[in-house]
Amino acid sequence: MKTLSIVLLLSAAIGNFPIGSASAAGNPCAAGKPEIDAKTITRPQGYKPMAGDAKLGEKLWHDTKLSTNGLSCNSCHQDHGAFQSSFAKPYPHQVAMARDKAGMKRVHLDEMIQACMVMPMAAKPLPWDSRELAALKAYTLGVQKTFKPGAKAPANPCSAKPANPCAAKPANPCAKK
Repeated sequence: MKTLSIVLLLSAAIGNFPIGSASAAGNPCAAGKPEIDAKTITRPQGYKPMAGDAKLGEKLWHDTKLSTNGLSCNSCHQDHGAFQSSFAKPYPHQVAMARDKAGMKRVHLDEMIQACMVMPMAAKPLPWDSRELAALKAYTLGVQKTFKPGAKAPANPCSAKPANPCAAKPANPCAKK
């Protein structure tokens, strides 16, 4: 947790998280400020998605090295955690995080992956022509096929609720391992 606190303080110092936000307060996956520029996660003009390797995507899904704060996709989405019922809908569709943080009315899956890279994972978006983005999209499409809206998903370990396991506790699933 000490390492995570240092990373968050450094992030605040260089401007990634404003002091006083939920993120700077110690929760890297809280739904706090800053707002992000939608252009950073919007598909570029003429973008053609490429096929991806779902096995590589599964590996990347669990890879904390993609982030700057020790999170992976799995940190928030383990066992379908943190997915809203709209996740079952075909993309593009509205996603609350992209709407609330970037003002995007609807997103494609690859744009949502980029949003997760920038927001909770506090990293740069992946290159649009990268095999990593294509692989994460392929794997996430497989995860989406097994998602059942209304099924009891585990609580989001990265939510900003009072009983937040991302707070300073020994078994913190959001802490860098």
